[in-house]
Amino acid sequence: MGDPKSRMLSLIFTKLKPYLAMITLQFGYAGMFIITLVSLKRGMSNFVLVVYRHAVATLVIAPFALVLERKIRPKMTLSVFLKIMALGLLEPVIDQNLSYLGLKYTSATFGSAVVNVLPALTFIMAIIFRLEKVNLKKIQSVAKVVGTVITVTGVLVMTLYKGPIIDILWYSKSRNHHHNTTNSTSADQHWVMGTFMILGCTCGWSAFFILQSITLKQYPAELSLAALICLMGTVQGAAVALAVERDMSAWVVGFDSRLLAAVYSGVVCSGIAYYLQGVVNKARGPVFVTAFSPLCMIITAILGAIVLAEKIHLGSLIGAVIIVFGLYSVVWGKSKDPLSSETTLTTTEKDKAYALPVVDANRSTIVDDTNDCELSGNKLKMPGKTPLSQEP
Repeated sequence: MGDPKSRMLSLIFTKLKPYLAMITLQFGYAGMFIITLVSLKRGMSNFVLVVYRHAVATLVIAPFALVLERKIRPKMTLSVFLKIMALGLLEPVIDQNLSYLGLKYTSATFGSAVVNVLPALTFIMAIIFRLEKVNLKKIQSVAKVVGTVITVTGVLVMTLYKGPIIDILWYSKSRNHHHNTTNSTSADQHWVMGTFMILGCTCGWSAFFILQSITLKQYPAELSLAALICLMGTVQGAAVALAVERDMSAWVVGFDSRLLAAVYSGVVCSGIAYYLQGVVNKARGPVFVTAFSPLCMIITAILGAIVLAEKIHLGSLIGAVIIVFGLYSVVWGKSKDPLSSETTLTTTEKDKAYALPVVDANRSTIVDDTNDCELSGNKLKMPGKTPLSQEP
């Protein structure tokens, strides 16, 4: 049975695992924003980066999927294959190319801030596709709706109100003068276009989580699904990159920030992220997965100030505080929802779960013989025996 204290700790850790996984991923995404922005500023093509990123992810995660899920991997059907093609198009091709272009035209901090509309968009899409239920008579539903509104409000504050510059780090302050001209030029160039590109990538990302949740019901093998999405993203991304990038020199990378961006984003933000998001998505739903994205903005803002000497405005800090409150409200509401594993039992599974054991005289053991007996009306029928009327 084990020590009660150990069982309690194990139970607590099991409940915390989805939260820890999503929080850890936000650190990974924050690092991706910084590293990829550096490589893009140094001339790397975003289309080529998408291809290399998912090629690396495929090479890393495919062996684990082949070995660990060889016995549980479902058969591939046309319906699942088409969904995987759509997933590869939504996230690797559309979302990431728009995201990288948006980062080029804006900044890492701004890009990660605008992406914070992701939980709100996913929540709305989940309601449309009936993956999320809203009952305003229940406190958890009210918390999710209010949290979504608060999150969007925080993003609007960050986007529409800048305010004075806040030097939160002495290191950032000492470098701001040197990078002032570069940052100003970058901020003024195509800022509006970059904003719309990041919003477009967020819509694609939200649709990806919704479709991933639907696909996992037909193909419940998270590692294999992640590997197939990465493979499909590599193929489709390569077709787009070859059509756009006619200069073959754009495909050349050395031991520099370009290679680091491809390897880091491929392993952490595609291979590992797709798998962890699939596991949590299957258990807690797409809204829970996206609810943690505001944390990425806060981490990116700090890293951006240290590494890229990006300016942080008062509006960004105020918006960040508002977003944290919205995040807490949504996560609290989701924590009160029943787990997917508890709510997706079929009628047959429920009947088996509550069936009484039947004593087999030949084996003199108690067995769950639900297939050999039938309860109909007030009579209990058993194979080879006369139906017995139930005594009152």
